[in-house]
Amino acid sequence: MSAVVSLTNVHKSFGAIEVLKGVSFEVMPGEVTAVIGASGSGKSTALRCINALEKINSGEIIVCGHKIHDEKLERRMLRQDVGIVFQSYNLFPHLTVAQNIMLAPTCVKGLRKAQARTLAEMVLAQVGLAEKADDYPEQLSGGQQQRVAIARSLAMQPKLMLFDEVTSALDPHLTGEVLRVMEDLARGGMSMILVTHEMAFARKVANKVVFMHHGKVWEVGPGAMLDDPQTPELKAFLSNGL
Repeated sequence: MSAVVSLTNVHKSFGAIEVLKGVSFEVMPGEVTAVIGASGSGKSTALRCINALEKINSGEIIVCGHKIHDEKLERRMLRQDVGIVFQSYNLFPHLTVAQNIMLAPTCVKGLRKAQARTLAEMVLAQVGLAEKADDYPEQLSGGQQQRVAIARSLAMQPKLMLFDEVTSALDPHLTGEVLRVMEDLARGGMSMILVTHEMAFARKVANKVVFMHHGKVWEVGPGAMLDDPQTPELKAFLSNGL
């Protein structure tokens, strides 16, 4: 079985600042990988490189068969296989919830509006918001808006979902709402990479935890490794209460 995501010796710099210093790890089909580490450790940059939102300086990244490091990469094809959800919801305020979700399937995949509406209702039900289809984003709580953002990505029926600190702007109650949706996706076998500060969630849901420190992969293991860190750096990170 080949990996859904494979990073090999990936380097990424912004000017003179080297952010990724030879990062390597794999994600297998159906696996949930949590990437943890202090701010500035390179975890969000790694996620953005996986989705070709940042161009790497050297190394190789292969995602769902797409060679991200290749100059001839078809980004449009990549976007159909990979969904990404950010900390900010990025919903269009002038469109209803359903219209926000229908946009990509109609524009990118050529679905008819009736088909796209059925798909929107299906993914909204999946995130527990079936009754909000005709509401506007401003009528929703932050947690509900984030769940709509997840539904919007699911509507493209991706092979891989990326989550970049999606709960960091939410209060604990709303965070719980979003994490439950992500847990359901994990149970359903969705391949996922999540950059997160939610250690309890990573311990419970992740098949693999990747601890990044100073732009490198410092420690890799199952969720249980958070109870038994092998390096002083991970021990210090966890003891900070993050």
